[in-house]
Amino acid sequence: MNEKEFAELSAGHALNALSAEDERRYAEALRAHPEWRQLADTDADAAAFLAATAPQVEPPASVRGDLLALIAKTPQGIPADDGASELPPVAPPMGASPTEPAHERTPRRRSRMLFALAACLVLIVGIGAGAAVVIGQLQRPASVVALEQIENAPDAQEATVELESGGVATAHWSASLGEAVLVTDGLEPLDDDLTYELWFVREDAPVSAGVFDVEGGTSTALLDGEMQAGDAIAVTVEEAGGSPTGAPTTDPVIVIPTA
Repeated sequence: MNEKEFAELSAGHALNALSAEDERRYAEALRAHPEWRQLADTDADAAAFLAATAPQVEPPASVRGDLLALIAKTPQGIPADDGASELPPVAPPMGASPTEPAHERTPRRRSRMLFALAACLVLIVGIGAGAAVVIGQLQRPASVVALEQIENAPDAQEATVELESGGVATAHWSASLGEAVLVTDGLEPLDDDLTYELWFVREDAPVSAGVFDVEGGTSTALLDGEMQAGDAIAVTVEEAGGSPTGAPTTDPVIVIPTA
């Protein structure tokens, strides 16, 4: 057995996916080649890492079905010679013994290929579940992530005001983070040619902090820029894209003092 063959068996052993015969071959090879122990340990550590980080999930039925379908249509042996065709001699694969009969090499190599495919499918299913969680976290809106960070900050503060429409608006901020988030419920949606614009009102001078839209009557908006002590948070209605002058063009519909 060469090192490449052992590597395939080592991966299968780490995944508890070897047959009894291949387990025997794996153990014999490891005894004969103690220098391959590091490869086996690396595979075992990789399998343990995957088991620890990927949550347990039930693999989709399609995975098993697709794998079994592939095995069913893959030839498992050498076709009988019926005289209809004659295959030319094929050179043995690199690393294979030239004295090993072709009819013994081919099924064994095909088995290794099918095992590799099965192992990959197992890993993809396991990693995919964990990746879905990670991706879900990465795809969360920045405003939601910022709100969570503010709420977990030791100096988190908030203030709420009632809206003329009967809804409420709550400002969340943290001086240590220098961030603020406005959460509204019951704020009326605007026409497509209008938008809500956020402002830091700093010593009576408004500083634009971005625009936001309302969907379903609610919104969570992260204010652009760094909040400073004493800033009030205000919202005005502006044309789509924000105020063309860089200053409010309408009276504020929301004003929330933070000091």
